[in-house]
Amino acid sequence: MPGPLRLAFLGCGFITDVHSRHLKALGSSIVASYASRDLTRADAYCRRFGGAGAYGTYAEAIEDSRVDAVVIAVPPLYHRDLALRALAAGKHVLVEKPAFPTLADYETVREARTRAGRVVMVGENDHYKPLAMTLRTLLAERAIGDLVFAHFATIVKRLKTADDWRNDLAMAGGDAFFEEGIHWLHLAGSLGPTIARVQAYRPLPSQGGPDRRPKSLMVAFQYDNSAAGALYYSREVPSLLRGLRLSKLFGRDGVITFESNGAFVVVRGKGWPRVIVPGVRDIRGYRAMYRDFAAAIQQGREPQMSLERAMEDQRLMDRIYASLADPTASPVA
Repeated sequence: MPGPLRLAFLGCGFITDVHSRHLKALGSSIVASYASRDLTRADAYCRRFGGAGAYGTYAEAIEDSRVDAVVIAVPPLYHRDLALRALAAGKHVLVEKPAFPTLADYETVREARTRAGRVVMVGENDHYKPLAMTLRTLLAERAIGDLVFAHFATIVKRLKTADDWRNDLAMAGGDAFFEEGIHWLHLAGSLGPTIARVQAYRPLPSQGGPDRRPKSLMVAFQYDNSAAGALYYSREVPSLLRGLRLSKLFGRDGVITFESNGAFVVVRGKGWPRVIVPGVRDIRGYRAMYRDFAAAIQQGREPQMSLERAMEDQRLMDRIYASLADPTASPVA
């Protein structure tokens, strides 16, 4: 594919704003345009980010022969149909995470991808962020020896307003953990060992305020190397500086302590303690994600965050919710 990658955002909301700000750092290698059900909104995004064009419907962007790929950045309820339409039109697809509400949806899109011979990437930016890469390297290098415990904490009070689409569980695909906790679940499961068994526990949802979704979940799990772990997720518990929290990996030769968002990593193992700053320029991994997307298209290969990799996360998510149905049962393997 000669020249820049020409992509169109389907949806002009908060996450498109986030993506677009990171795309500007990649220069002219990726050229974006914007589609919305409101042409005025699409025009505003196009002007703000120096886009190539604006569309008043998603169909216009999908059918434009000048567009190589689309970024599906609307609520999950609409992801599958837009992905299928884009693939039928010969477009490559990057779909925001959570990509699809059910594993059956993944299978349907995978079949369409195979027929179309196009690249489909799931927008799991956390897979690419410097923190994740640093932790993978440290574990692979046995910086703390055999992993014994893993503790992941993502705690913050960040309530949604009454008119936020995430309050509609059908539109969001699920509750707060499904809609956002999937990123943290992926991080926990992408460091080397595979999560083999899970058991989830959910506190009684709060009954007051406009955000009535279940917003807290604790997942206990065991890796295939026998290490045990826990993921604490909440969007209703206050945290220091509105989001600062610490997570840890405990090994037989030391401990890795890291700020959960990736600000710093402290390694206490053999030798002197080390402080690592994984990287702040692309702390969320969006730039690396788009580089992989463009390279996958140009080289005719699968991206790191392929449909198949995302399906592993979906299967794990299904097992987590299955365990909630009967908390007295044995952990789901």
